[in-house]
Amino acid sequence: MGYLLPAEYVQYGLTAETTDDWVTMASALMEAHCRRPSLMVTEYVERMRLTAGAQTARLSYRPLAAAVGAASALVGVRVRYARPRRGEMADPLREQIAWAFSVPGSWSALDVASVDVNETTAELTFPRNFLGIDYNDVEVTYTSGLVTVPDAVKVACVQIVKNAQATPAMNVKSSRMDTMQMQYFSGSLIDVQVQALLRPYVAERLG
Repeated sequence: MGYLLPAEYVQYGLTAETTDDWVTMASALMEAHCRRPSLMVTEYVERMRLTAGAQTARLSYRPLAAAVGAASALVGVRVRYARPRRGEMADPLREQIAWAFSVPGSWSALDVASVDVNETTAELTFPRNFLGIDYNDVEVTYTSGLVTVPDAVKVACVQIVKNAQATPAMNVKSSRMDTMQMQYFSGSLIDVQVQALLRPYVAERLG
């Protein structure tokens, strides 16, 4: 999708003659740079291994945002006691108890209301069970993205278009932008200024 409406082209510094394919190209490059299918609210599923002795995890996509009609950005949480890796078995007796009270490796649904969520950092803190034993594998389904497109994203989109129009090899008369050409020049089109504007939306921990 385009993150700038045609009616906003002139308002944000583009000429009235700017065609939609420039904005579509810039929007696609922003999504690729942020490593996400869309900057708008989208559902993601992440499976994470918790550090031994810790009950926290940080989600890759921010900002967290609840879907329309939803009460929370967390859609579902599953946990399990996977077989500990080398060096993770701090208390062998407690690990044996965990395996005795659960099917080894099986997933269990966790009430999302019991998970503490830091909306700013997208860090989750998981509760311990009645035995006081930590989970070591979690799978989180959640929603993240923009409800409305902020000025910073619109400015970044405009800057990419201007960078592309100022690049001689790309400034050609064409009904559409060539995908391979965009990829080749993406490093120069997404300059330091654009990177700074998009930094809050870049996925972390991936790749």
